Amino acid sequence: MAELIAPTARLHRAWLDSRDEWGRDTHQDGAGLRAGDEVDTPDGFAAWVRRLLGESDPANPVPEGWVHCTYWWIVEDGEVKGAIALRHELNDFLERAGGHIGYGVRPSARRRGLASFALGEVLRHAGKLGLNRVLITCNVANDASRRVIERNGGVLEDIRDTEIGRLRRYWIDVSGD
Repeated sequence: MAELIAPTARLHRAWLDSRDEWGRDTHQDGAGLRAGDEVDTPDGFAAWVRRLLGESDPANPVPEGWVHCTYWWIVEDGEVKGAIALRHELNDFLERAGGHIGYGVRPSARRRGLASFALGEVLRHAGKLGLNRVLITCNVANDASRRVIERNGGVLEDIRDTEIGRLRRYWIDVSGD
């Protein structure tokens, strides 16, 4: 059974297996991996995990242009199946294109409901953070993500061209959670 867990250095090998399935230089929505992060060595991976965990704490400063964010890994039977991130607020870029929530599921684990499960869980956390509604975006060509968002209550605001492509922008009300 799948669960959401906080990133942990204990799953280094499992995370690398997932990353390698995506492709080493492939962007993984929701993972929090940035250019310059060194994740192949145990020490580098542990430092990356510490950064991810620290970004959720409002007492910790984040780099200019970034916002506080909580990350989870989607794990099943000790395997990292994907990741999901909840940004605590929107900056200009996130309001235009990135949204509050980003997620990705590794190719071999898709079409099993893992993204819908993870999004549903994270929407509850968004309400606990005091958010009334969250913005989620997806590429117009990504029908699987569109269905995940709509199944979780997403209401389409618009479709627009952004610096990261043509996106559908959805809002989900979390004020009742």
